[in-house]
Amino acid sequence: MALYHTEIQWGGPGADWHKDADLQVVISNRNGVVPQSGRPATGTQVSWSGPQGSGNVLFFDNGATFQGAAQFPGEGPVGYRGTAAS
Repeated sequence: MALYHTEIQWGGPGADWHKDADLQVVISNRNGVVPQSGRPATGTQVSWSGPQGSGNVLFFDNGATFQGAAQFPGEGPVGYRGTAAS
C-alpha cells in the first residue's frame, strides 16, 4: 500500500495547486504492481474509472511522487499530483 498526499490544479498549467484528499493505492495480482508494503516503481502508470471519478497517474522517484490528471463527479478535469506520505 502506498499513501500519497495529493494536490489538484485547475485553470491551466500556470495555476496554483490546491490540497486534496489523500490517495491510497494497492494493486496486486501475481506480483504486486503497488505492493502491500511499498511504492510503485518509477514509470508505473495507474488508471482508474468509476462512479467516484477517474484518473491517470505516472509515478516517479521510486514511487515517491506522481503526476497526472483526474476528474471527479460534476467537475471538469484537473491536474493531479502526489507526494508519498512516508
